[in-house]
Amino acid sequence: MQDTFDLYLTCPKGLEQLLEAEATELGLTSPQGRLSGLAGQGSMEVAYRLCLWSRLANRVLLVLKRFAVSDAQDMYLQLCEMPWEDHVDAGGSIAVEFTGGGSGIDNTHFGALKVKDAIVDRFRAKAGKRPSVNKLQPDMRIHVHLERGQATVSLDLSGNSLHQRGYRLQQGGAPLKENLAAAVLIRSNWPALAREGKALTDPMCGSGTFLIEAAMMATDMAPNLRRTHWGFSGWLGHVPALWQRLLAEAQERAEVGRQQTPLWIRGYEADPRLINPARANIERAGLADWIKVYQGELASFAPNPDKGQGGLVICNPPYGERLGDTASLVYLYQHLGERLRASCEGWQAAIFTGAPELCKRMGIRSHKQYALFNGALPCKLVLMNIEPERFVLERKEHNGAEVTTNAAALSEGAQMFANRLKKNLRTLGKWAKREQISCYRVYDADMPEYALAVDIYGDQIHVQEYAAPSSVDEAKAQQRLTDALTAIPSTLGVSPKQVHMKRRQRQSGKRQYEKQASEGEFFEVREGQARVLVNLTDYLDTGLFLDHRPLRLRIAREAAGKQFLNLFCYTATATVHAAVGGARNTTSVDLSGTYLDWARRNLSLNGFSDKHKLVQSDVLVFLEQDRGAYDVIFIDPPTFSNSKRMQGVFDVQRDHTRLLELAMARLAPGGVLYFSNNFRKFQLDQALCERFQIEEISQQTLDEDFKRNSKIHRAWSVRHKA
Repeated sequence: MQDTFDLYLTCPKGLEQLLEAEATELGLTSPQGRLSGLAGQGSMEVAYRLCLWSRLANRVLLVLKRFAVSDAQDMYLQLCEMPWEDHVDAGGSIAVEFTGGGSGIDNTHFGALKVKDAIVDRFRAKAGKRPSVNKLQPDMRIHVHLERGQATVSLDLSGNSLHQRGYRLQQGGAPLKENLAAAVLIRSNWPALAREGKALTDPMCGSGTFLIEAAMMATDMAPNLRRTHWGFSGWLGHVPALWQRLLAEAQERAEVGRQQTPLWIRGYEADPRLINPARANIERAGLADWIKVYQGELASFAPNPDKGQGGLVICNPPYGERLGDTASLVYLYQHLGERLRASCEGWQAAIFTGAPELCKRMGIRSHKQYALFNGALPCKLVLMNIEPERFVLERKEHNGAEVTTNAAALSEGAQMFANRLKKNLRTLGKWAKREQISCYRVYDADMPEYALAVDIYGDQIHVQEYAAPSSVDEAKAQQRLTDALTAIPSTLGVSPKQVHMKRRQRQSGKRQYEKQASEGEFFEVREGQARVLVNLTDYLDTGLFLDHRPLRLRIAREAAGKQFLNLFCYTATATVHAAVGGARNTTSVDLSGTYLDWARRNLSLNGFSDKHKLVQSDVLVFLEQDRGAYDVIFIDPPTFSNSKRMQGVFDVQRDHTRLLELAMARLAPGGVLYFSNNFRKFQLDQALCERFQIEEISQQTLDEDFKRNSKIHRAWSVRHKA
C-alpha cells in the first residue's frame, strides 16, 4: 500500500474555502481549491479522517489514475488495462458515476456504460466471471470525471454523500442539507461561542438540523460517527485495523464531550407535526441530553438561558417562491426582528435566507454577509449583533387605536414610497371622510417603479401588485415590492395583519376563475346606503369594484319604482344599490355560482328577498331567451371569458355589438342602459351610434380616487332614439 494518495473532496458550491481550512486541519496537504471541490494529498489515515470528521464535504475520492482520452474506445481500452481485481472481488458489486464530457462522450449515461463495460470485461477475461451492478450499496463505487480530454478515475470512499449523517430519517418540507447547516454554523462563529459556553436557539427549527449540528460541534462528535456503511467497506484496499483505531478514538472523544455540562441549546417550531420528528432525529444522534425542542409560535419566542449568558440565534426562515407569500414574508421577517430586539439583546443572530432583502425588514443592521447556495438557489447568510437601542419607535393613532411601528426599518426606497402614500392620504382621506366613503383607492402606481394599487376597506388594506414587464429586473421589482409592503402599515397606521396582498396580471384559461386562497373571511363595508360583503384574501378581486362607485350610486338614485337588469352581475353590488334605491324588482345574471351565492348574501344582508331574481346563465343566451322589459340595465362585462359553462368564448371588443343590440331589445321605452368595460383598447362600434342615442359618461363615473387613472374604465349611457 502506497504512503500518499491524491485525494479529491467535493462539496456544495460556496463552501470551498471552509472545506480547505477543515481538510488542512485534518491532515490534507498541498490543497488546491476547485469549484465545488478541493484537491490535495494525504495518507490512508488522512482519507479515513476526512470521511469520519469532515462536516462540509459531500464525498472523499481516492484518485487511482489520470490519463488522456481521444475517444470513447480509447477510454474503454485504458480502463481495461487497470488492475480492478486489486480493488474488488469478481463476485462483488460495483456502481459507476461518470461526470463531465468531451472527446466524443457527451452523454454521462453513455460514459458510465463504457466505464462499466471496461471493468466487467477485464474481470471476464481474467476470472471468467464479473461483479454485479448495485447502485445503492456496492462494494466499490467508481467515479470517472472527463474534462478537456483528461480522465480522472477515482474510488469513492464515502459511499453515500457525507451530508447524510444517518440521524435525519424524518424531515420537514424544505430541509437544509447537514453539511450546509454545518457551514452556516461555522460562518456564524458557533464553534468559538460553544467553547465559551454560550447558548444557541433556533426559533424555526423544523426537523432540528441546526440544533443537532451545533450540538455535535459542541460535544466534539464526529459528524459521521454513526454511519454503518462506507464506500471503502467492501474495497480490497481497505485497512480495517487503521479504521477501527480512528473510529475508537472518535467514539472516545464523543463520549468525553457528551459528559460535559450540556450547553443551553433549544429549538422552537410552530408546526406541531414536526416536533416528534425533530425529537426523534435528536434521539438518533445521541444528543437528547443536550437539545430540547418545544412547540411555539414566533410571536411567543423568548429564549431564557442563564441570565447574561447570551449566544447565537440561528434560523432559516422561509423565503417563499409562491406569489401569495410575498406580503406575509415581509411581515414575518419584520416580526422576527421585533422578537429578537425584544428578547435577545446582546446575542448574535445568523439568518440564512434565499431572500436577503427581507432581512432589511428586521430593523437590525448586519455586520457581515456570506454568499452560499442551497442546492442551485443563491442564498446569503446574514450576521447581526442584536442591539435594540439603535432603533426608534413611532406611535400613531388610527381609527382610535394606537399602533407602534419601527421607523428605522424603512429603507430609502420604502421612505420614498411612504412619502407619496402620505401625500395621497392627506388629500383623499379628507375627501373620503367628507363624502362618508369607507372604501377607496389611496395609491394606483403613482410612481411607475412602484407598480401597486393600494385600497382602503375600512380598517383593512388591500394591495395588488401589477406584474412587472419582462424588461424590468426581477430582483429590483421584488426589492421595490418589499419596500412598499414595509412602508404601508406604518404610513397607514395599521397592523401588518390588516394588509392583504395579491399580484394582478393577465389571467388566461381556467386561472381567471381560480380562488387565490381559502380563508373565507368576509366582512361588511358600507357604500352609500348599501351594505356589501367583501373578501380580501380568497379571490383576485374583492367583490367590490371601487372604480364603479359613482355609477352604482347613480343607479341607486335612478332605480326607484323601476325594473332593473344587471348583466355579468359579479357579486351584484349594483343590484343591491338598485334595491336600496327602491327598485320594483331586479334581475341579476352571471355564469358563476360562486358569485351568485355571494350576490344572494349581499341582498340578504340588506334585507331583500327572492323577488330580486338571480339567474345563472350565459348572458347572451339569457338575452336571446328572456322576454322581460327593464327600465334600467347595467352591463359591465369582462374583457375576455372562456368559462366552460359558456357556448364559445366571449370577447368584449368582438361581441359588444351583439350584446348591446340584444340588451337594447329588452330596454323599455324611456329607459337607460349603462355600459362599461375596462379594456384599454376598446373601440365602440360606430354603427351602434346610428341606431341608438349614446353618450360617453366616463368622466362622470370617476371619483377623486380614480381621477389619477382616467383609463381605469370607460362608460356610456345608451337610450332608444326618440
